[in-house]
Amino acid sequence: MSLSVQFLSLLAMIGTGVVAAGFIDMIGTGTAHAGKKSLIRRRAAVLEVIGWIIVGCWSFYILYIVRDGEWRIYDPFAQLSGILLYTSFFHKPFRFFGRIILVLFIKPLWFICHGIVRIIGRIIYLFIRIIDFLISPFIAIFHRIHRKLFKSQEK
Repeated sequence: MSLSVQFLSLLAMIGTGVVAAGFIDMIGTGTAHAGKKSLIRRRAAVLEVIGWIIVGCWSFYILYIVRDGEWRIYDPFAQLSGILLYTSFFHKPFRFFGRIILVLFIKPLWFICHGIVRIIGRIIYLFIRIIDFLISPFIAIFHRIHRKLFKSQEK
């Protein structure tokens, strides 16, 4: 393996460390900002473990692409240096761009989806109320007949 390929793989492992730290930070920030009784907050540890598994699989996939899956002893150190690089330099820019993406894309999309779900829910509620209104005379007749048919006759 040439020196340039080793340097490229070292940079790739540092990059996976930076992205892994950003991904885990995103999971931690998301669970911290969830509601106190939220399902996300209650399952934070499970989400974190799943996140680490995804990061590990993704890192080995990058390793497979760059070096056909050959693992070197310096790979964990390169990833650790990428994680430390994220915490020292890239933490604030990642958070800034994350807030921009949240405000420009995710919140409007969430608002639109929530509005559509509420409109559909109201339409279903209205439909149920109309059916209930149309069926209510028949239910009243049924109850009157039911009481007369099954009433015990005492002598």
